[in-house]
Amino acid sequence: MGDIEYKKAGSILNPLKNLSFFARPAVTEPLEPRRAALRYRGFHLNDWERCVGCSTCQKVCDNAAITMVRVPSLPNDELHGVRNLRPAIDYGRCCWCALCVDLCPTGSISLSREYVHTCTDDELSSYFVLPDPKGMHKEHFGEGWNKASENDLIDPVRQPMAELDAGQRIDHFGEIVHGYDRQQAIIEASRCVQCGMCHEACPTHMDAPEYIRAIWQDDLEEAVRQIYNTNPFAHTCGRVCTHRCETACSIGKRGEPIAIRWLKRYAMDAFTPEQVRDIVGTPQVAPSGRRIAIVGSGPAGLTAAYDLARQGHQVTVFEGLDKPGGMPRWGIPEYRLPYERLDADIAVIEAMGVQIRCNTWVGRDIGMSQLQDDFDAVLLGLGLQLGRSTRIPGADHPAVLKAVEVLRRVTDGSPFGVPRSAVVIGGGNVAMDAARSLARLQRRTFGQVQVTVSALEDFEHFLADPEEVREANEEGILILPSRGPQECVIEDGRLVGLTTLGVISIFDEQHRFAPRYDERDRQLHEGEMIIEAIGQMTDTGLLGEELTEALEWNRGRLQVDADGRTSQPWLWAAGDMVHGPDVVHAVADGHRAARSIHRYLTSDAIQEKAS
Repeated sequence: MGDIEYKKAGSILNPLKNLSFFARPAVTEPLEPRRAALRYRGFHLNDWERCVGCSTCQKVCDNAAITMVRVPSLPNDELHGVRNLRPAIDYGRCCWCALCVDLCPTGSISLSREYVHTCTDDELSSYFVLPDPKGMHKEHFGEGWNKASENDLIDPVRQPMAELDAGQRIDHFGEIVHGYDRQQAIIEASRCVQCGMCHEACPTHMDAPEYIRAIWQDDLEEAVRQIYNTNPFAHTCGRVCTHRCETACSIGKRGEPIAIRWLKRYAMDAFTPEQVRDIVGTPQVAPSGRRIAIVGSGPAGLTAAYDLARQGHQVTVFEGLDKPGGMPRWGIPEYRLPYERLDADIAVIEAMGVQIRCNTWVGRDIGMSQLQDDFDAVLLGLGLQLGRSTRIPGADHPAVLKAVEVLRRVTDGSPFGVPRSAVVIGGGNVAMDAARSLARLQRRTFGQVQVTVSALEDFEHFLADPEEVREANEEGILILPSRGPQECVIEDGRLVGLTTLGVISIFDEQHRFAPRYDERDRQLHEGEMIIEAIGQMTDTGLLGEELTEALEWNRGRLQVDADGRTSQPWLWAAGDMVHGPDVVHAVADGHRAARSIHRYLTSDAIQEKAS
């Protein structure tokens, strides 16, 4: 058959010769040991100390060879981006592509130069291994393929954010941060590995990986839809959120975390409130006939109002001041949160059918008992409107003010005697806001800044955000750590300054607040005005004495159950008065209370009450 040659067939008994191999011992290892190449892709290693259980390796494995296994003995702190999960490898599916190594955010996974393993009888059905730093056989074969700069698929450096320098920003209240442009946003979004650690850390459990993916795909409408699934205060949180998500970001374990907050801002700034309304859509639901009163128009109250209105309920929000927005409007300076952006968030909420009645003080214009009678449910969404006092000698002088009062005056433009020199007591963000606002007024009025901040904490334990401290320093504000206020010094009826002592410790051995001072370290800080920024509390006067006593309180915080319901069956509470000052936590509280109120309004109990 052409040029093809066929060998002569052998004996028909030849296959029987193969039976002889069954009598020989199995070959399980190479006849001669061979050292693997330096970059060999052998069995996996995983440094459990560096691994945070982010599951990125599992998500990028196309062969589904990786399963995350819970290890109860390991720490689990999802708020700080640590899970007690570790990757287990199915070597029956693994193709040793090393993508899990190249995309590991922490660099904990590598491939060793170990490549020989003899299965036991128990292992014959699976090659399922939970790698650790010691390797398959607890012998050191050396690392093979590992994350190196030439094959690192993750950029550890975030896109820089442009902002005004101190000389440009100190004499006005215009926004400091410029925001990303399109190219920057897409590059920054491309750094995300979609691990979802941010989702668990966020109080509202925003699906940040989804809206970041949409930004990377240049689909900003989809990004807005994803954002609004969990947060109707998107403009606000895109600027002043505490961004716990970034603390948990797995990329941040060895580099800079994804700029999740700035990416949210980028997506939202691309649209007008009318466009956002159209993107989010107005649900076509039948009116329920149920009426809800919400006291307070901050993030907690308006988030609940947004949810309840979209479920067909009639919602009325009562606000005592002339504009809605709560503490974000009256307690956050406009250089951090332009109020037009806050108004944009509120406009979308109102578009859902929420009615906001401003200049209506509950407790004065309408009582809580009337709200109870006229509405099917009532939600308290009060902020922390009152400042706390140090109660040191001289603190009752007219020139000693609370930070929340100063910030409110700055916002509403009410008469304000700007001092040539001032001292701010406190080390949190509110103290920085008051100090930096006052510095701008001084620069406008006198052409110079003379503001001192005195805080109990040292810089290592400072309560304010690092960028707040840095920017305050750049603006000429003197920040003095580890100083305890002792007396507001008054001479001939005029305030002249604050005396402080050096702090030895703040808490006692039981971690109770009990500051100790060095009496030999006494200083006088000049100031025509002193601003106390040591904490805030809710004004409970509007509730009335009877209701206040009927409710349960703990150190000034209103106690609620897991659904935000108080001890009074008709009354819910959410936001700062429950959990303290935090915009995104207030949003989460609003969602939680709205779900509970909706269940109540659609339950048999409310039907029986109505009948």
